[in-house]
Parts: sequence; structure tokens; C-alpha cells
Amino acid sequence: MERKDILMLKIDYQLVKRSTPVVFPKNLGFGNYFTDHIFEMDYNEQAGWHNPVIKPLSQMSMHPATMFIHYGQAIFEGLKAFYTGDDKPVIFRPERHFQRLNNSARRMCIPEIKIEDAVCALEELIAIEKEWIPRGEGEALYIRPFVFGVDPVLGVKPANNYKFLIILSPVGAYYPEGFKPIKILIQDDFVRAVRKGLGECKTPANYASSLLGTELAKKAGFTQVLWLDAVELKYIEEVGTMNIFVRFKDEIVTPQLTGGILPGVTRASVIDILKEWNMNVVERRLSLDELFEEYKKGNVLEVFGTGTAAIITVVGLLKYKDNTLMINDGESGEVALRLFDHITKLQRAAVEDTHNWLHYVPVKEEVLV
Repeated sequence: MERKDILMLKIDYQLVKRSTPVVFPKNLGFGNYFTDHIFEMDYNEQAGWHNPVIKPLSQMSMHPATMFIHYGQAIFEGLKAFYTGDDKPVIFRPERHFQRLNNSARRMCIPEIKIEDAVCALEELIAIEKEWIPRGEGEALYIRPFVFGVDPVLGVKPANNYKFLIILSPVGAYYPEGFKPIKILIQDDFVRAVRKGLGECKTPANYASSLLGTELAKKAGFTQVLWLDAVELKYIEEVGTMNIFVRFKDEIVTPQLTGGILPGVTRASVIDILKEWNMNVVERRLSLDELFEEYKKGNVLEVFGTGTAAIITVVGLLKYKDNTLMINDGESGEVALRLFDHITKLQRAAVEDTHNWLHYVPVKEEVLV
């Protein structure tokens, strides 16, 4: 069935009706459950992006030589949808996320997708799957758009054909036991990304390169790794799943985007909010030496991370070789707590959306089958 009233796309709907209502398990966790339907669209050089369809979730079948499996030509995003207090589904900053997807696409030689089309597709999918948006505190519908090359060819070159998919996953609170600070290891035995490489792209290679260092850190009792720049091993850059902020007495510093750091959407949101609160937030390079010196002076007041999954993560302890930095006596700081409270309320329209970051999903009453 084809819908002709979609703003940008003529989507083919291949829907199934659920025989029972959606029932969420007690512990949703993260990325363990998926909704009934996905969005899919194809690309080739002759037709461009075409064949948009919303269809039932199913297993994928592909040739063993499918290019992205061997050469890693793939990109993805991660964003969330929520219910507001007056029961309206909203997506947090989808346009910004799809802008970043296109930035990754350019770097990975993948054809860009019109942002209006991507947002339209996401609107339609969420309108259909709205009952999958959990309503519990800290819960959300996680959205994973991704693109990959599908040519069944062995050869190191960009693919000619691609698929764009969006899958949805209801997720639980990132902190089911409360907002607790974590311990982070500063790593220099390995590097995650290098400037002018893939660090600013959301691509599988970035995450693959962080796995060994992160696993070793976890075995040593740490939650994650804070990576250093890959050239001088001197400047802090980002944690594997989040950007980092350090609150000194006179400024809040986050590493500037050098090409080796993912430009986080939550990072950008936090910068705008801190400026709105008249706080002195600065994007600049921050060396380990400066961090240690300011810590000795008692000038390091808070360290926290920002990312889609957790929103704000408080860092209670940093360790680098023989140096251990206990931040704010291992407790959550006032700015991190204020940011977490504000953003979680903003995402559910419980405070005024002064930046127009909430994208309201038009909900249609008819059932398309």
C-alpha cells in the first residue's frame, strides 16, 4: 500500500497488526528488545535513494561477500523518542542527528540522505510504533538509523549500492539504581582515533578500536576509558561512549573538536544550556599536565560526560598510571545534577523548550495495513 500524502517520501507500508498489546519486561536494559517494524530504503547510482518501505522486523539475508562486512563502509546514529507529560510523542533533535549522519556519510564515501526525508521516515515509523515508547522514569525509545554498502564484491573501494535502515528499541533507565559516579581509566597503551581519521564519524571502526582498551579497563575495575589524542598522547579527547567536560573554578572546559572527536549532540546541547545559564563554558585543548596541576591546586570541581544513552554521566574518579584523581569526594557535582535534571525534563516537555529541540510526531488515527 502506497501513501501519497507523505511530505517528502512515498512510503510503501507493509504492516502487521499485533495480536496482543505491547508489554515491557521489568528490566528493559539497553538494546535488547525491538519494535515490530523497521524503515528501509535502497540506493543505487541510477535511481538514487528509492524504495522507501516500512515493513515487519525480520532477519536479513546477504551475500557472504557483502562489502561492508569486509571493509567497514557503514555509518549509524543514536537518538531517542519520549512521551511528554500530555501524552505526545517527541523526538529529541532529529535534524541535528541526521546532519551528523550525513557528515559521517561524506567521510565514508556514502551518498547523503535528504534530512527532510530521513525525518519524515522516522516520524512515520514512530507514529506506527508509538505504543513501544515506554513511559517509566528514565526510559525511552532508542532510535538507530544506519547505512551500509551492500555490493557482493570483494575489493577495497566504495560500494555502488546501499541500504538505509531505522530500527527502534525501547530502553530502560541508564541508571536503574540511581545517578551514581563512575570510575574512568585514562588510557595511553592504545588510541581510539586520530585527527584527520574517522574520529569525527559515527562508524563501526571507531567503536571496534576502543574494545580492547575498554575490556582491559573493565577487568581492572573501571567503567570506561578516557582516550588521549593519538599523536602526542598528551591531550584528553573523549570517552568511548561520551564526550567529556571538566569544571574548574573559573570555567567549564570540553575538548575542542579537532577531527578526532565525535561532535556529540548532547555535548552541543549542554554547551548551549551552560551558556544560557551564563556559565563560562570553553571549547579548547586540555592536557593531562594541566588537569593534574589544577587538581593539585584544588581547582577541579567536577568531571562529567555527555551522550545520548546516559545524557549526563558523573565521573567520580580518574586514574592515569600512578595518578589517582578523586573528583568531588566521589560524589555528583551540582552542575552535572542540574544538567541531568534539566535535560531529562526538557526531553519530556516538562520545562520550556527555548531552543526548539523537541520534534513532535504527528500521530495518525488510521491503521495502515
